[in-house]
Amino acid sequence: MTAPTPSAAGRVGLLRRQFDLTWSLFEYHLERLVPEDFLWEPAPLCWTLRRSPEGSWVPDWADTEPDPVPVPTVAWVSWHIGWWWSVTLDHARGERPRERTEILWPGAGEPTLTWLRFLRTEWLAHLDTLTDADLDTLAPFPWPDDPSHTKAHMLAWVNAELMKNAAEIGQLRLLRAAS
Repeated sequence: MTAPTPSAAGRVGLLRRQFDLTWSLFEYHLERLVPEDFLWEPAPLCWTLRRSPEGSWVPDWADTEPDPVPVPTVAWVSWHIGWWWSVTLDHARGERPRERTEILWPGAGEPTLTWLRFLRTEWLAHLDTLTDADLDTLAPFPWPDDPSHTKAHMLAWVNAELMKNAAEIGQLRLLRAAS
């Protein structure tokens, strides 16, 4: 009898199954996005991405959350996913975390879908290195130096953040299709 792999048993397995479910719900919307969905602005007050004079995409941003909170576009939410996921991976690997301004959105349509799927692949590769014992170690992110948060909390946070962002993109896609 062989020992169960982390993806099949234990707490890592449970978090992996939760991630896989979340990703399958996200993939449902990713498969249906068209390039025109990304920069569609559903309300007068929106956060989106805009071209810089150099040609790169720059996200709308405020260091203090505005009131009212702007409605994000699919482009903004997809950049946001890429930002928090890239930085989480940096922390998880023990690398210098990139600054928000270093995370570049690749553009509407297939470039962003490829980027998000690449981040998924990188995340799964990281999950495959973890054991249940690893989950009890201090979380490097998003709560630095807080001993009450472990890597298990970090993995659960990724699942929750991805689920929330997937729902936002799905709702925006459905609203645009219905308008």
